[in-house]
Amino acid sequence: MSGQWEVVIGLEIHAQLATRSKIFSGAATAYGAEPNTQACLVDLGYPGVLPVLNEEVIRMACKFGLAVNATVARRSVFARKNYFYPDLPKGYQISQFELPIVEHGELYIKDADGNDKRIGITRAHLEEDAGKSIHEGLDGSSGIDLNRAGTPLLEIVSEPDLRSAKEAIAYMRKIHTIVRYLEISDGNMAEGSFRCDANISVRPRGQKELGTRAELKNLNSFRFVEKAINFEIERQIELIEDGGKVVQETRLYDSDRDETRTMRVKEEANDYRYFPDPDLLPIEIDEEYIEAVRRTLPELPDVKQQRFVKEYSLKVSDAAILTVNRALADYFEAAVAAGTARAQVVANWVIGDLAAALNKDGLEIVTSRIAAGDLSGLLDRIDDNTISGKIAKEVFDAMWTGEGTADEIIEARGLQQITDRSAIEAVVDKVIVANPSQVAEYQSGKDKLIGFFVGQVMQETGGKANPGQVNTILKEKLAR
Repeated sequence: MSGQWEVVIGLEIHAQLATRSKIFSGAATAYGAEPNTQACLVDLGYPGVLPVLNEEVIRMACKFGLAVNATVARRSVFARKNYFYPDLPKGYQISQFELPIVEHGELYIKDADGNDKRIGITRAHLEEDAGKSIHEGLDGSSGIDLNRAGTPLLEIVSEPDLRSAKEAIAYMRKIHTIVRYLEISDGNMAEGSFRCDANISVRPRGQKELGTRAELKNLNSFRFVEKAINFEIERQIELIEDGGKVVQETRLYDSDRDETRTMRVKEEANDYRYFPDPDLLPIEIDEEYIEAVRRTLPELPDVKQQRFVKEYSLKVSDAAILTVNRALADYFEAAVAAGTARAQVVANWVIGDLAAALNKDGLEIVTSRIAAGDLSGLLDRIDDNTISGKIAKEVFDAMWTGEGTADEIIEARGLQQITDRSAIEAVVDKVIVANPSQVAEYQSGKDKLIGFFVGQVMQETGGKANPGQVNTILKEKLAR
């Protein structure tokens, strides 16, 4: 990318709130139902029906506002956002405009140099989702599924503080982590519970005035967000350098072609003819309510990460991985508390072998086939020299496939580590006699050959010999 240009990015993230019913009706919000089976008369926009606010969305919005150090409005108002689209039965969407429930928040990400960078959050407002147009499998026709109509959303709008696709992804991941920690959204991007619109512009480096922006709509994976932003940045720079002008418009990202294309000319706020919804009273929140919500906040990821480094002496990078997911962090702490292994050893296994097994089988940590206490039991057997780290890998695999606890598998397979010195010495003597040329090379100064001898002893003992003792005995005997 040309160094003379500065990129300016702002994100609008839509997080579906984890309520059992919709924001203004009692219809269910469960994912995957047959089309139009979870839409009641309110969702369908029938004449004479009235919306009734789901109080749970207020509590969830307050939790988010407090978690990002924002102002929770004591008074906020729902408005009608008027536009026509086939999947919007009423002809308007109930949203918030001039008086949103959350304003002026912030969070911190790491910039390209690893420094903390503040990203402002302009606002977070409540609104209802629209339905969905379906075009596939209908022989040239289009269908409308209104199951999503009325599903509660929290739209989180950032300041234009992001300067690259990587920063945008870091910010988006941070928001994703926070809403899941707060348990206000499941963050499932595949199901549309967490999606993003990106506003992108470029300007000559050093210029204060913003360039003309294009908005990329409905990006539903971190990978696509990054690819779409990078494509759009290059498109705008090339357009300007070729003498053209960027048009303010809404664009779609085509992941098959890895390109963005025009969807429609971008609307301004006045095009939507916002006005307060006459069917809904203003939301008024007092200090007592806000403090009650504050008391329900969990330990947030940044604070938890700092505590893990301080309390458990973890590497910063490992603490960051473990605290991205609240359930993963809980699993780690439960495993540490249940056994004698050092916290860093537990972290290595959780981030390494356990994460790989979960990923291979498409499981989340909450559905792990090895409970935290059972993993701790395995690590205890390494700690007390019952088994070696190498044998522990075999035991872990057997535990994962349901053969039993670590102790049961070690007993059944006869995997106990050999720690008897005389037994190890006998194998070491055998290996030395069988490899005279390597012995001569080692004794002539090729110290790295110790690894060869250790490998031979471990092979002879089926990996059961204590590695530390093997090293010590080999060095003693080879030094003669």
